[in-house]
Amino acid sequence: MLNRQPIVVVLGHVDHGKTSLLDAIRKTSVASKEAGGITQAIGASVIETKDGKRITFIDTPGHAAFGKMRGRGAKVADIAVLVVAQDDGVAPQTKEAMQIIRDAGIPFIVAGTKSDVVGVNVEALKGQLEKEQIFFEGRGGDVPFISVSARNNTGLTELIEMLILMAEVIDLKGDPEANLEAVVIESNKEKMGTVATIVVRNGSIKVGETIFAEEVECKVRGIFNDKGVGVKEVLPGFPARIIGFSETPPVGALVLKEPHKAEVEVVKPKNIFDLRRLSDDEIPVIIKASNAGALEAIIAALPAKVVVVDSGVGEITSSDIISAKTGNAYIFAFGTKIPNDIAHLAEAEKIKIARFDIIYELLQHVEEIIKKGKVEELGRAEVIAIFPFNDKKVAGSKVVSGKISKGDRLVLMRGEKEVGKAKAISIRKVKAEVTSVGQSEEFGVIVEPQLDFAVGDVIVSTR
Repeated sequence: MLNRQPIVVVLGHVDHGKTSLLDAIRKTSVASKEAGGITQAIGASVIETKDGKRITFIDTPGHAAFGKMRGRGAKVADIAVLVVAQDDGVAPQTKEAMQIIRDAGIPFIVAGTKSDVVGVNVEALKGQLEKEQIFFEGRGGDVPFISVSARNNTGLTELIEMLILMAEVIDLKGDPEANLEAVVIESNKEKMGTVATIVVRNGSIKVGETIFAEEVECKVRGIFNDKGVGVKEVLPGFPARIIGFSETPPVGALVLKEPHKAEVEVVKPKNIFDLRRLSDDEIPVIIKASNAGALEAIIAALPAKVVVVDSGVGEITSSDIISAKTGNAYIFAFGTKIPNDIAHLAEAEKIKIARFDIIYELLQHVEEIIKKGKVEELGRAEVIAIFPFNDKKVAGSKVVSGKISKGDRLVLMRGEKEVGKAKAISIRKVKAEVTSVGQSEEFGVIVEPQLDFAVGDVIVSTR
């Protein structure tokens, strides 16, 4: 058994400087290239100190994804760095990160970022954290606190030295000849095929070998280190991108030399054709993402009212549009392209596609949909007269707000009670057939199926 480098996970609240801190340590420009300056895909990188010691860092896009790894029974990191901005203090995701670290049962360091901001109070921040049961060295506890600034490159040396010291105390060992123990921290589809980012805790992976991420087989066709350089083998403590998986393996999957099942039950999306079973306040969505890590993080973060009826890695396809039309579902694209022909098809079928590059913007959009309700109101009209036409009943109405169009879904309301639902098959203004009517316009509407209109009823047009 040989000493191996520590695997360190960096956790903290959004915009508290996780990636900027790693950026300063690695002397790269990762943070500036990220959409919105927020990490969207799990990355792993190796840094080397002046005296030749190494640390592998995992930078996570969301605690949900890291929780997935732990939930699948896979131990990922040896040490954690809890990043807390000194100008903001303990935030919601800070508490979430604390719980993940406690559940993982690993030692950690608190890095107080943004120490360069004028007026920050380190003692006040320590006091907030002590209320969360984190007790620091010199104050009755054993958790190290290091004040850092990515902008001014201060505190970085102390942070690295503390991580090396903690790793020596833990006395981490690795054996390239031992049974393989590795974890998938990212997977996605690229032109070269399905690619998974893996961190090896013990054993090794060589080109030409067959490995398994749970039951997903991989004939290793290529290995690339964290610098993108092709290598023949990945050793304990190192991350690598592996090419050759038969399909995208789940994030958090344990990688071994033989097939095996996950230790937890994987909840599958509801079938799109079972949407009739959804309750009235549930919102069906289809999610397509650029990589498996982001997909799992999004699904895990969605509110309970949002039901993922289908999901996948890659671009939106025509089958997604058909499924969305069948189930009246929204489509969310995260970090993936919407081909022009698919965009045109969605427009023709009146399917809404929303594209995002930042996870919290997607979640904000979902909250807005929930606030509006499952049904989007397009227009509202009051029934002012009823008269017959070719054995059908015409509702003479006046638009109160928005607009009502031929083909819209209509809901007939009588006070607070819903009388029925129908589709507008004909709209006439005076004697002319029109496609839509706007605010204050009077019109006659024929619906299918026929509804029992009454003067004073309200017609609500929905999508």
